[in-house]
Amino acid sequence: MDKYDKTIKLLTSKGKFFIDLGLDRTLQVLNLLDNPQEKIKCIQIAGTNGKGSVAAILSAILTAAGFKTGLYTSPHIFEYTERIKIDDIDISKDDFAKYVTDVIEIADNNDIHLTEFEILTVAMFKYFSDNNVDVAILETGLGGRLDATNVISKNLCSIITHIDLDHTERLGDTKDKIAYEKAGIIKEGCPVITSEPYEAIKDRADELDSLFVLTSPYVEPQFFNSLSLKGVHQQENLALAIEAVKLLFKNIDDNTIIKGLMRVNHICRFQYVKDKNLIIDGSHNPNGIKVLNENLSMYFPDTKKRFIFGCLKTKDYRKMVDLLFDFDRYEDNPPEIYFYKFNSENACPVDVLQDICIYYSKELKSMDDIEFSDDVLTVVCGSFYMLNELIQKDWLIRN
Repeated sequence: MDKYDKTIKLLTSKGKFFIDLGLDRTLQVLNLLDNPQEKIKCIQIAGTNGKGSVAAILSAILTAAGFKTGLYTSPHIFEYTERIKIDDIDISKDDFAKYVTDVIEIADNNDIHLTEFEILTVAMFKYFSDNNVDVAILETGLGGRLDATNVISKNLCSIITHIDLDHTERLGDTKDKIAYEKAGIIKEGCPVITSEPYEAIKDRADELDSLFVLTSPYVEPQFFNSLSLKGVHQQENLALAIEAVKLLFKNIDDNTIIKGLMRVNHICRFQYVKDKNLIIDGSHNPNGIKVLNENLSMYFPDTKKRFIFGCLKTKDYRKMVDLLFDFDRYEDNPPEIYFYKFNSENACPVDVLQDICIYYSKELKSMDDIEFSDDVLTVVCGSFYMLNELIQKDWLIRN
């Protein structure tokens, strides 16, 4: 077992792999590292859906403009190294192992018990600082106010994407409560850009004397048509990203923006693999399923469909199944349905999903059981954990 594999084994051990929201532990370790997070200019993004896409769009535009751009996202699909990038290049496995191991050793030697996400966040800040990135784009992991990425004292701006009910056991059971948690990333005197006028966001901006910018979902066709990411929902994400560029980087011209948009890389988000007639989408909550349905209606309205779906039992899986296989949508042309239980103790069992689905379904054992064809659009959707098990990386590279 090489050093990278040993690092991953330690990182995902039961001693590290849990959620415990709060900033104190992360700040303690960062302070021992001379606070690298304060040496970086950051754009911070929170939201229920869309934050990863906004982050990827911004990274591509700033890289095209010549900025050395750090990008921190989660979760990954194939390798942990996907989470930490500079100029769209993953951190090397050797560097990943070094930085993560160093952080774990410092924390353990000082009796500071970091979670997996906190370890990755500290390692990211140190890596970006050591490599002198010009701008770091940070996607929050969970919520905002108490998320480990929120240890920075200021940012270039905050961006808050679409808000919906998710992680309600930690963030609150209403959208207003969740908006309050997301608004926690707003920094004093630093602008916030959002597409939804929640009072919690506006109130927090007013309290901190921060410019509040409300965008419309409209973008000029030259920008939307250039975006490599597909999906009607990307218009709202693109509007947020372009608003941030226009506000913060006034010297970036439209041609550079277009150049960046053509290079945006954000895998498994309504991604079409042409040679397999396959859509891959990490739609892991009800809003994600709603958006997936809209995109399928827009791009593949009359196509026979085959669905492969799996999700965590901690999600609102009943609503997800009801939305995905809505009777009015498929009454005249029922889809072929497979449910899959991936390797996680929190994976929703197949029989539970089958019991709530109004259509006949089968259990998927392996992707080898699926015969791709031009006549049937295969849609693999749901948890990122499932995508990791079912999707082959070379499918996406070829595409």
